[in-house]
Amino acid sequence: MPVATLRSVVLDCPDPLSLATFYAGILGGSPRVSEDSEEGDSWVVLSGHDGTQLAFQEVSGYVAPRWPEEEGGQQFHLDLTVDDLDRGEEQVLALGAKLLDAGGPDRDFRVYADPVGHPFCLCVDR
Repeated sequence: MPVATLRSVVLDCPDPLSLATFYAGILGGSPRVSEDSEEGDSWVVLSGHDGTQLAFQEVSGYVAPRWPEEEGGQQFHLDLTVDDLDRGEEQVLALGAKLLDAGGPDRDFRVYADPVGHPFCLCVDR
């Protein structure tokens, strides 16, 4: 029997509402400022989408992950499944993502950074 279940994945960032809105554009759902927030928009939850809950926490002095560097690198990343890599790429770039690694024509994923530098992959199941 497991000890716990995964409640949410929390991303540090300088502007939680802005980053939650970016991910809402990819995953659906809507950003909701947490009732537990002590400083305005310091904690925002993306709700109303399928999958594990994402939350966004304001961090003063935020430093973006560096990819693909080993020291101070990506720390973690999200793998997001799409039906079509080209269409998914077009959509995430329009939302403000940055392409980090397109890979080759036979690879089933591409690597991007969200607007504050967290790496994420768009993947297709083959």
